[in-house]
Amino acid sequence: MTAVVVAKDVSRRFGAVAALDAFNLEIAAGSIVGLIGPNGAGKTTLLRSLLGLTRYTGNIAVLGLDPMRQRAQLMRDVCFIADTAVLPRWMRVDQLVDYVAGIHPRFDREQALALLETTDVGLMRQVGKLSKGMTVQLHLALVMAIDARLLILDEPTLGLDILFRKRFFEQILADYHHSERTIIISTHQVEEVEDILTDVAFMDKGSLLLQESTQNISQQYVELHALGDQVSRAREIPHVGQRAIAGGRAFIYQGIQGEVLTRLGEVRTPSIADLFVATVTAAGESDV
Repeated sequence: MTAVVVAKDVSRRFGAVAALDAFNLEIAAGSIVGLIGPNGAGKTTLLRSLLGLTRYTGNIAVLGLDPMRQRAQLMRDVCFIADTAVLPRWMRVDQLVDYVAGIHPRFDREQALALLETTDVGLMRQVGKLSKGMTVQLHLALVMAIDARLLILDEPTLGLDILFRKRFFEQILADYHHSERTIIISTHQVEEVEDILTDVAFMDKGSLLLQESTQNISQQYVELHALGDQVSRAREIPHVGQRAIAGGRAFIYQGIQGEVLTRLGEVRTPSIADLFVATVTAAGESDV
């Protein structure tokens, strides 16, 4: 598949801190990628680099364009939602919708209004008088109504209640199946997005730890829940990571058939969140 994003040996330093350290990433067209990492992993710096909003060394191509030299052209096909929505506070909601319709040729006004109908954001309300959650809902409705080839979401649902978050991710999935969009989602709410992701990219300390399709994860990784005396036997088998569970420990293995482990306990596919924790923990131990 055609690569929408290609980053090669990308680095960005803030003083002594390497926010990105010889970072490499490739994202195929039509994928929904979960960019997952702890605070300070470099996720936001990476997204800002892809958008040409911060300087870096190395090479980046987004939709075949250089973000630093061709940013105006790039933003015709890219939409971005930051973790903090910034909208003109003096406008009414209906005025803001009209304004976006007037300046963006790919904005679907009717779709934006349909999305707003599912919220408590009234069209006659002033943006500056909306709550934080309503402001985020408004921002999401405006951006989701733009027919962009690449949608970049940096913690898009901060400040939203669980019902709207669920509705929002369902909307993303519906749009994905009816378009050729590529979507990058940076989020701490891993459990809420893992069912819609086609790929994951784990980051920590400015480096890419793992990039894999969710389909391959279910084929390559297994999780064993070992209890009692079986824990010591399970620990002897080389594993990616482990954690405590009631009455025993859970182990994640790579490249081992589940049938081999069934005599030691219950075998399942690990969640993305648990695989991420195991991967980051293993990377930290290897640095010691």
